[in-house]
Amino acid sequence: MGLGLVAHLVRLGVLSSTSDHASVVSINLFVALLCACIVLGHLLEENRWVNESITALIIGLCTGVVILLTTKGKSSHILVFSEDLFFIYLLPPIIFNAGFQVKKKQFFRNFMTITLFGAVGTMISFFTISLGAIAIFSRMNIGTLDVGDFLAIGAIFSATDSVCTLQVLNQDETPLLYSLVFGEGVVNDATSVVLFNALQNFDLNKIDVAVVLKFLGNFCYLFLSSTFLGVFAGLLSAYIIKKLYIGRHSTDREVALMMLMAYLSYMLAELLDLSGILTVFFCGIVMSHYTWHNVTESSRVTTKHAFATLSFIAETFLFLYVGMDALDIEKWEFASDSCSPGKSIGISSILLGLVLVGRAAFVFPLSFLSNLTKKTPLEKITWRQQIVIWWAGLMRGAVSIALAYNKFTRSGHTQLHGNAIMITSTITVVLFSTMVFGMMTKPLIRLLLPACSNTVISEPSSPKSLHSPLLTSMQGSDLETAAASIVRPSSLRMLLSKPTHTVHYYWRKFDDALMRPMFGGRGFVPFSPGSPTEQSIHDGR
Repeated sequence: MGLGLVAHLVRLGVLSSTSDHASVVSINLFVALLCACIVLGHLLEENRWVNESITALIIGLCTGVVILLTTKGKSSHILVFSEDLFFIYLLPPIIFNAGFQVKKKQFFRNFMTITLFGAVGTMISFFTISLGAIAIFSRMNIGTLDVGDFLAIGAIFSATDSVCTLQVLNQDETPLLYSLVFGEGVVNDATSVVLFNALQNFDLNKIDVAVVLKFLGNFCYLFLSSTFLGVFAGLLSAYIIKKLYIGRHSTDREVALMMLMAYLSYMLAELLDLSGILTVFFCGIVMSHYTWHNVTESSRVTTKHAFATLSFIAETFLFLYVGMDALDIEKWEFASDSCSPGKSIGISSILLGLVLVGRAAFVFPLSFLSNLTKKTPLEKITWRQQIVIWWAGLMRGAVSIALAYNKFTRSGHTQLHGNAIMITSTITVVLFSTMVFGMMTKPLIRLLLPACSNTVISEPSSPKSLHSPLLTSMQGSDLETAAASIVRPSSLRMLLSKPTHTVHYYWRKFDDALMRPMFGGRGFVPFSPGSPTEQSIHDGR
């Protein structure tokens, strides 16, 4: 990923100058800024207000100001935001690592709630923001924006920032909230991108029931196909490594194969017009359950840290990238020519208000519906947890900016006043929500959920969490004290009373009987010289 990213930056030209020397200087500057973000992030590790994403944004903004002052405003394009750079190089390692490291017990136990929030909730938020934009912005003179643009605004601002949420929430401190908010964020990002792409080819003059049903059918096809592709890629990698034992000759090859097959799954999804986000996420989950156990012990350590490192660098790069691009003078000048600063602030405030209302419109009602299916109070989402979920999902990030640039610019530039206003308003909402909402999320969790923030969670973190079964009938770490053991369902009555536990139980039987003997996994890798089993035997001795 690193060489491709550098090559892409060289083609883009980080500064407006096209000389090779300027490109090299720019890349050196950016790498130095990444190092500064890492050092400052370490120094601010214990800070209750600032996290690394906010630090990168601030450094990006300060660097942009310095460069603008030194060039006397001539170099407005410090770093041209490219949605290709974002979707092809930065997003895949972040989403894959999230799937690779996520606590699968929590994620799959709350899978229906996550899907409800991520798919249905995003649709509710989309319609709320779109209708609000049509009702308010159509009465304001902000350029030549049509209904299609307002619907695109709904899709753009329905995309939450799961990357920032990853850094704010901790899956060891708040496992239930982490699994709900981040799981919803992954499905939400995929749904928002699907909605946005569908709107680009949507004929607004021929909307009827048949078209809506076809749209919903296409969405279900996309979701299922993307998930299947990710699972298939993960199983294929597990099968190849299990049968060939590549690690007995070279651990580098099996590590490289895992990385390349994960990236290949994402690019195949994009090639087939599927959701690369969903594909690479489920590929990460399957690889952590099967493939990771088939490689040698040294490769397990290497892959865990390699995936986490690539994800960390991409996250830091991303927020630094957004912070520097926020100072694009060209778009701000076009926006100021068509409306006053007060009006521009008003538009951004309206969009921010629609984001608040749009998220509240589905978090609280859908949480109520989800609680109706829960049998015990400990499984239900409390009112305080609902507030945290609502708040933590208010942050908007690079997905929103990438979609906005795709809709309202051409190659990072725009000559239309209305489009420039939408770009600058999107940047304003992203910066404000990430910095303000992001800074207040940790204190809010400590205020509303003091027991969660002060309790040491007994469930181990990764990589030990990767030894856990993909689906298990055990309660999560937040429920372990209340349920030491679970009665296995033995009848239809138990299936109806505890459907989740029943599904988990029969999945374990299926996994042990068929999947792991074929694709490997913990305890199911046959002995062979140089295999992970041989290493485990020697370690046991």
